[in-house]
Amino acid sequence: MGLARKELMLLVVLTLLWGFNWPVMKIGVRDFAPLSFRTLCMVGGVGMLFVMARVQGESLKVRREHWPELVGLTLTNMIIWYVLSIYGVKLLSSGRAAILGYTMPVWTALIGWLVYRDRLDLRMGVGVLAAGAAIALLLGEELIRLTGRPTGTLCMLAAAFVWAIGTQMMRRRKLPGSVLVLTFWMMVMSLVVCGLVAWAIEHDQWVRAPNLMEWGAILYNAVLVFGVSQLLWFRLATLLPPVASSLSVMLIPVVGLFSGMWLLGEVPSWQDYVALLFVLVAIATVLLPAAGRPKVSSDISPPHNGDVRRQKR
Repeated sequence: MGLARKELMLLVVLTLLWGFNWPVMKIGVRDFAPLSFRTLCMVGGVGMLFVMARVQGESLKVRREHWPELVGLTLTNMIIWYVLSIYGVKLLSSGRAAILGYTMPVWTALIGWLVYRDRLDLRMGVGVLAAGAAIALLLGEELIRLTGRPTGTLCMLAAAFVWAIGTQMMRRRKLPGSVLVLTFWMMVMSLVVCGLVAWAIEHDQWVRAPNLMEWGAILYNAVLVFGVSQLLWFRLATLLPPVASSLSVMLIPVVGLFSGMWLLGEVPSWQDYVALLFVLVAIATVLLPAAGRPKVSSDISPPHNGDVRRQKR
């Protein structure tokens, strides 16, 4: 379950890009319809992924029998997460939304244990407990608010739960093909669904174009989040077991919390600082090398039948 140096560097890039995106999204949706903002971001993301696929000579064809699995991956990894999380950011502070969204590792472990009969070794168990302790600290204030303003909190918790299901599905996928091609089609389907929902419930808010700050947030998401970070995450989710991949990105809400403090003037509490220690423990259970631990192969796609035959020869 260890990360090679290349994958470790990709994780650092992913952590910074996704972490800073929480206050960036808050800027984008503060005075703009949230799902419409998300849709505009995905328009740019789809275009960028299409150009990347063409430059790399990737075929975008997906065989008919693989579409049901692709739809399931899209619903759990993108559509439901995108819709619920953007409304959560609208209703909560960016730091709190990030923290609630990254309850995902705990849900991932529980789903793996209950549904897939996964066994947690001591190392992963410590990581899950540390992540849970951080979440318990940081949820305290939000749970107090739950009776008065439950929507934002419930949106983020539901989004995290569904994302955990998607993380388990991504690791176990039978769908062949590169991560780039899969991400492109998942983004296309997400764009269509989110665009239709935005038109249905937000079209009365389409009274102006985005301002300069909002366009900046849209550009950040289109290029760096949908065009880069999403590919990096699916790579990690394919390389590592679900619990390990989800714990490995636990530093993202910490970056989101402190970048929100820097960009938006949000003030962390003592719970935020103590939770940072637990988050670092959770990350260490994944990233620190264990004796005799083999490196993970960089192959991110299931082998095709022809590849298996050639290997046997």
